[in-house]
Amino acid sequence: MSEENYFRKGLGNKDEVAPLLHADYHSGLVQYFRRSGYRLDAGNTTIRLAREFGFCYGVDRAVEYAYECRERFPDRRLWITGEIIHNPWVNRRLEEMGIRFLPPASTGTDRLAGVDAEDVVLIPAFGMENEEFRRLRDRGVILVDTTCGSVLSVWKSVERYAREGFTAVVHGKMQHEETLATCSQVRKYADAHYLVVRDEAQAAWVCEFIEGRLGSDELLTRLDGSYSDGFRPEAHLRKIGLANQTTMLSSESLHIQKLLRDAMVRATGTEDLASRFKSFDTICSATQDRQDAVRSLLEEKIDLMLVIGGFNSSNTTHLLEMCLPHTRAYHVEDAACLISSIWIRHKPLGDHGPVVQDNWLTTGALAIGITAGASTPDREVGATIARVLSFRGTPTKEIEELSRTGSALESEASGATTRGGPPVIRP
Repeated sequence: MSEENYFRKGLGNKDEVAPLLHADYHSGLVQYFRRSGYRLDAGNTTIRLAREFGFCYGVDRAVEYAYECRERFPDRRLWITGEIIHNPWVNRRLEEMGIRFLPPASTGTDRLAGVDAEDVVLIPAFGMENEEFRRLRDRGVILVDTTCGSVLSVWKSVERYAREGFTAVVHGKMQHEETLATCSQVRKYADAHYLVVRDEAQAAWVCEFIEGRLGSDELLTRLDGSYSDGFRPEAHLRKIGLANQTTMLSSESLHIQKLLRDAMVRATGTEDLASRFKSFDTICSATQDRQDAVRSLLEEKIDLMLVIGGFNSSNTTHLLEMCLPHTRAYHVEDAACLISSIWIRHKPLGDHGPVVQDNWLTTGALAIGITAGASTPDREVGATIARVLSFRGTPTKEIEELSRTGSALESEASGATTRGGPPVIRP
């Protein structure tokens, strides 16, 4: 592909879009927390912010490239093959900038039919299916590729499996953009196959087949739609290689890996196991960091957790999953979901959509933990914190002062944090 038509390392105008990015995504209040030990005491309320949260490097890069793209090609039609990240505010902002979204692949239509050779197409951080990439490349459109480096690492693993005759068993969600793109990398190789398992229960079915306790037809029925064309368990589960959708819960991925390895050992023994079973840790480091930060936060006394992120964000959902065994936790999309000190709009784990619930913010002393998925900008985290403080009685002028102080601290050349422990706001 011509270098003039393919951009993967920026478009050369980062400095020009930096002020707009700062205006759209910066939060002085979040900076205050970062410079003040990730804690704030306000009267009888303590807010603890996880030490790793929100935008990761890959997401930050994807959003930046979208802004660079709009500035670089002001007179061309710009398309994105799907949500650039799973955050509704960010995607709405791009629409306001005149960037169009292609219809989902699930519509069954030719979603690339309206893309002309003179157009520009953004590939999201999740990547895109190889067959569509080739069609756009052959059409001669300008491609701006923001596929995350962690996703590319997964692709290298499954391609290696395909070349070596291993079936790629992917822990992920079959209709997630990233998993669809990963499976398409396998299809580049003749006679290569993949199987997607969503959770430990589905992995257990695969184990039962490997050990001869479940028939081939039954496995295919149970996992219908989650495997490659021509997949035959009796032939294609003799040699398997494990990979992950990068945003899955790491502990579950590791357990699935162990389940399948143990099943292979029980079925065929340990001799020459490496010729039948391979695995690589393909959970991205940012996902792991955010999960570790929540785990650390929950070691302290937390009365409730707010987990901020798109309702269709996989990594945000897994943060909620981690919190629920330890404390009350609510998955909210943005600050507007905190309707009042009584009502909250949130998405319960496992539900298809959000619900409205009352009595979420109790009175009396309260320790509130806050984290955010990797697709959540600082501005949404800061807005959520401000809303909680307001509901708990902190005056607006004091919240605004914290935000101004945070912005000032950020701009200090030394980058020094405040001293003397976490800040305290007196009632």
